[in-house]
Amino acid sequence: MAGRPATVVRPLNNQIREGVVMSVSEQVAALEQAGRCVSQVRVNVQQALKNLQSFSMVNGKLDSDLLDKHQLSCYELAFCAAELAASDAVCRYAADAVTEDELAASTALAFSSEAVSSVIQRLIARAGDMGLDIAELSGLYADSDIRELRSVYGSGEFLASVGATVSERGSTRLPTLLNEDKEMVRDMFARFGADVVAPLAEQIHREDLDIPDEILQQAAELGCFGISIPERFGGLQPDDRDDSLGMIVVTEELSKASLGGAGSLITRPEIAAKALLQGGTQAQQETWLPRIASGETLCAIAITEPNYGSDVASLGLKATPVEGGWVLNGSKTWCTFAGKASLLVTMARTEPDPALGHKGLSLFLVEKPATPGHRFDHRQPGGGTISGKAIATLGYRGMHSYDVFFEDYFVPADHLIGEEAGRGKGFYFTMAGFAGGRIQTAARATGVMQAAFEKALGYSRERKVFGSAVGDYQLTRVKLGRMMATLSASRQFSYSVARMMDEGAGQMEASLVKLFTCRAAEWVTREAMQIHGGMGYAEESAVSRYFVDARVLSIFEGAEETLALKVIARNLVGNA
Repeated sequence: MAGRPATVVRPLNNQIREGVVMSVSEQVAALEQAGRCVSQVRVNVQQALKNLQSFSMVNGKLDSDLLDKHQLSCYELAFCAAELAASDAVCRYAADAVTEDELAASTALAFSSEAVSSVIQRLIARAGDMGLDIAELSGLYADSDIRELRSVYGSGEFLASVGATVSERGSTRLPTLLNEDKEMVRDMFARFGADVVAPLAEQIHREDLDIPDEILQQAAELGCFGISIPERFGGLQPDDRDDSLGMIVVTEELSKASLGGAGSLITRPEIAAKALLQGGTQAQQETWLPRIASGETLCAIAITEPNYGSDVASLGLKATPVEGGWVLNGSKTWCTFAGKASLLVTMARTEPDPALGHKGLSLFLVEKPATPGHRFDHRQPGGGTISGKAIATLGYRGMHSYDVFFEDYFVPADHLIGEEAGRGKGFYFTMAGFAGGRIQTAARATGVMQAAFEKALGYSRERKVFGSAVGDYQLTRVKLGRMMATLSASRQFSYSVARMMDEGAGQMEASLVKLFTCRAAEWVTREAMQIHGGMGYAEESAVSRYFVDARVLSIFEGAEETLALKVIARNLVGNA
């Protein structure tokens, strides 16, 4: 507590800098200290959440309109929760990895120091809005554990020592602690990314190309599209359990090679498969899942509309019953991969009563011809049409995201997921896949960060400025140390949530990890550009691509603001 006597700060940063290795027991003790600091700060976050709950209750129930009057506080507290959860995850990992690599503990301690400082600052800045006592919050800085954590592991010397260690190694890899099967899969897709995807990444980005068939074909041969599909349907996932961890290990490696060229290849099949597994008839599962798993059928997801993004319950694409099926009228937007896909998993309103909200939505399997390029236009024999145009974007090129237009487009009755029993349940069928999509996005963010960090590290070792390598300067070493710490926290947070999801939990945590890692990717890719100096701004430099690619991560699969306010904060406040 704040009133405890001060302890002597041991200069562990000097030990590392001078090559004196911390013992395992010292590392474990330091990680336990970091855990105490996180727990102490979390008490204040929890109090803020309880205060917001009391501000927003009506007749014993949380009132959404009242809670919305505290959106800024909710937003900040969502990030507080995410940063503390990331710290927990990376410290747990480091405690398991201490016997393999001391750098695992060093990066965890560096990250925890920054996370604790960040959360305290967020709380102090909004203390009045959150009903907190600013004097009590300021007193956290005097707590001996927190003071030591910040002064030792948050110091410039310690961060520079972490960066120097990484630079001397010339490698950013830490022990993964994955089992042999996961390591084998990771290595296989890492080789595919390096040998097949990465050589094409710059051309895809600069020329705004479709994903080349050579990537799609070899990805299919590796089983990429079947990672989230059970083995009984021709996929790679065990029949008796989910394998979210395997999914994100692969996603990270594909995203490291190219976010737009390969990083999202798994996402659409995963969302489609989860919807079919949850709500599809046996015939639908047996028909579509093997085709998706093999790559014979490439799919896209059509949810977002021009007037409705994250507000899924208000979607308005109309599905009208006709003899033998349905006709669709309306439009979708940001439908990624809609051109080359031959199957659009499309959410439409089958129940015209707007009061039903999300209960009036159903999910359809809409077939169309696979079409390369930035436009497609298909007319059915009966006169119905579907057309699409790719939206020009800063980055994330290759998949292409489309505006899609339906006019009296006929869909057979057996293409309604669940058929008649699935009417009005489309929202629920997609929710299962959305959580997986969010954790995949966290893995995509980690992959982009990994690629950017490797480029920055290599450049800092080679580029000379004023007679010395860029990486020899303390500021660069601090940047590298902080980037390494953030990257490790992002990866371990993602792994932790994936394991939770494989045990049937982690739905809210999937939103937390997406919130954290996507914001982290923006910062890491920016720092990678900065280390490159002027070359970082050149289009010929890969780090400029990483920077613009990273920017989309906080927007798709649940915009940052929506996740923070409507998912995370609402959950945390409601359960405070």
